[in-house]
Amino acid sequence: MQASPSPIRLEPFKVACSSCNLRELCLPVGMSTEQMQRLDEIVSARRSLARGDALFRSGSPFTALYAVRTGFFKTNVTSEDGRDQVTGFQMAGELLGLDGIGTERHTCDAIALEDSQVCVIPFNLLEDLSRELSDLQRHFHKIMSREIVRDHGVMLLLGSMRAEERLAAFLLNLTQRLRKRGFSASSLVLRMTREEIGSYLGLKLETVSRAFSKFQEDGLLEVKQRQIRVLDVAALQALVNGSGT
Repeated sequence: MQASPSPIRLEPFKVACSSCNLRELCLPVGMSTEQMQRLDEIVSARRSLARGDALFRSGSPFTALYAVRTGFFKTNVTSEDGRDQVTGFQMAGELLGLDGIGTERHTCDAIALEDSQVCVIPFNLLEDLSRELSDLQRHFHKIMSREIVRDHGVMLLLGSMRAEERLAAFLLNLTQRLRKRGFSASSLVLRMTREEIGSYLGLKLETVSRAFSKFQEDGLLEVKQRQIRVLDVAALQALVNGSGT
């Protein structure tokens, strides 16, 4: 039997969306001061989670979207035989909960990979405001479109790339997303395990470990457990571009 989501710990908002340094990542740019203030009014609480806590579980009622403020999450689904399949990794400035819009119930689990904090965006209030603010509505359409494109990208990874190419593409995507948030594009700490990476990429744990070792032997990466330093971005990109050859 699956554990229930962690108890909700809502905290009053101390920093509004209008002054948050992540707003360009998870909210539309170009909104007027008055529009941002109206958005601030509906994003009125945060939720803190410890590592391993569930933000929501598959089958639980959908009531809100969650903007990751700090920390790191994974989403996964459980197959009929009880195996977990990782479907994504989310970091600061990205949204969780879009899976529940269609059926009003979540279709995956969202688990904190480290101590994290999210901004709670009640969906009914967001819908009401989106009808009035066309910029906001367009932005969320773009977000949903981006998720569809990301899903297609994962399908391409699983369908046409060899193991090393999959891992190279994963690392390049991760460093690109971190760079947009002001972090180093070459040095990172993996918040997920190699087993979770393998689940996401459709690879066995041993295969992921071998690929990391080969990248280190070939001078592409420096690997110290979960600490990774990218030494040759061009070589990783060449691996991805050479897929299927």
